[in-house]
Amino acid sequence: MKSLKCFLLLCLATVIAGNQADACTNFLFTKGATTDGSTMISYAADSHTLYGELYYRKAASYPEGTMFMLVDWDSGRPLFQIPQVAHTYSVVGNINECQLAIGETTYGGREECWKDEVKGIDYGSLIYVTLQRAANAREAIQVMTSLVEQYGYCSEGESFSICDPNEVWILEMIGKRAAPIQDAKYAKKQYKDGAVWVARRIPDGYVSGHANQARITTFPLEKKKSYTAISSNNMKQINRPEVECVYAADVITYARACGWFDGKDEEFSFADTYCPLTFSGIRGCDARVYAMFNRVNSGMKKYEKYAMGDAKAERLPLWIKPDHKIDVLEAMALMRDHYEGTAMDMTQDLGAGPFACPYRWRPMNWEFDGKKYIHERATSTQQTGFSFVAQCRGWLPNKVGGIIWFGVDDTYSTCYCPMYCGITKIPRCFAEGNGSMTEYSETSAFWLFNRVTNFVYSRYDAMIKDLQKVQSKLEHNFVKDVQHFDEKAKNAKPEEINNLLNDFSNRQAERMMKEWTALDHFLLVKYMDGNIKKEKNGKFETTETGNCAFPDQPEYPKSFYEQIVKDHGDVVLEKEVK
Repeated sequence: MKSLKCFLLLCLATVIAGNQADACTNFLFTKGATTDGSTMISYAADSHTLYGELYYRKAASYPEGTMFMLVDWDSGRPLFQIPQVAHTYSVVGNINECQLAIGETTYGGREECWKDEVKGIDYGSLIYVTLQRAANAREAIQVMTSLVEQYGYCSEGESFSICDPNEVWILEMIGKRAAPIQDAKYAKKQYKDGAVWVARRIPDGYVSGHANQARITTFPLEKKKSYTAISSNNMKQINRPEVECVYAADVITYARACGWFDGKDEEFSFADTYCPLTFSGIRGCDARVYAMFNRVNSGMKKYEKYAMGDAKAERLPLWIKPDHKIDVLEAMALMRDHYEGTAMDMTQDLGAGPFACPYRWRPMNWEFDGKKYIHERATSTQQTGFSFVAQCRGWLPNKVGGIIWFGVDDTYSTCYCPMYCGITKIPRCFAEGNGSMTEYSETSAFWLFNRVTNFVYSRYDAMIKDLQKVQSKLEHNFVKDVQHFDEKAKNAKPEEINNLLNDFSNRQAERMMKEWTALDHFLLVKYMDGNIKKEKNGKFETTETGNCAFPDQPEYPKSFYEQIVKDHGDVVLEKEVK
């Protein structure tokens, strides 16, 4: 009972600290699309109330009959108890010791599928319970779908990224309610509360993404003596390597029964049925996937019209083949995007202010003169609690092969620090309980990064360049250090490995905190009061007598002066004195 009590307390602490809103971004990279043959998924957990921490769950064994309480990830509300398994894997953030990683984005979808409160497991519990129980992506799909089949599903529509060292999958799910049947042909069919879903393996050599809009449209259907696609009725076949699509047996019939689909089975589109396109679903969500695709494939421009909200234009594909192979540094860079180089570039319009700041304070939607307008919703956004790139490397022992490159706050201005999946000690700067959204902590990475970033927003075009120098130096050095450490760690004795991994990951975090604290001080000194102090050879210039050299005071852009004149010209016009 003591272990059960500790587990419940850990779950409650995590949930209270980790309320997540439905505004996240995931990118998926198969091993054939990466330079080193690793698989990767990236995830930005974006919420105005989410505090950035690195959650940790210790591996444990439980006696038969042990029960534990599910706790709703968003609200912290206790749900119900379910049996614990005999052994659970350790979990660091969103990756476990077997190199299984899972991310998510919420797409909502048809309200009929989730608006009525029902008993069921929530999306957050699905992720973290599965990470404790599954060793690879196919096992994860089995665990997640069997949990909702047995206990129901109480969240909105959700897209999940699932990867292990060999494969990358996307699983899309939405609630199935025991609702009145609209089609008389299905009146005798009983639909209990649960979920309908489809999972597809991303073809090797391809990349994919999802960002709060359902992405799976049509999909292969099960055929006799063929195991390319299987339904949940044939789940025992999921481990056959040729299986590349798995779906709930009633995903189509339930839609027919509800009156949402009446075409041929092979024409059925999960996304169009359970999450019909809207302007906001395209412009605020799929556009983020387009931005990533556009940066890795030169043929994506044809989808820009769709990304800007035209539902009649050619729809963005579920996956694409990149023009080049992608390394972990580029995966980090792809999480840093404000639509630069597209028609939606957030640095180019008046909303960016005089210093080209690509951020827009909320609300996202606004009206003027009876017309409705929007601010862009980019991958990089100010309210990110934490983000990561999970990298799974099958040529190394599991505890060494899996890395969660973890960062807090805005993806554009964070620093991704390597945390091996085999660590058992979380660095102090990322530890749960070290500060909160309403409690400042000097030793918290979340608060340090927010201090720096919020200052950078004030004179963005100049200050971001200084930040990027430190960011780039740290991340490039981290990658080199990981390469050297891998050689040492892969041959370590079992009794030594945990200490080695803990020491390495914790030292990298300490190094990052030291460098970022220095950056915080440097930016304040250099950009105080709107001035920009002169530098030479890495030092601030002084006069012959040792005083500070007079700072630069760059003008506003001409376009900004023009706006001032249009708005206020008669008042600020310099007049002759007669």
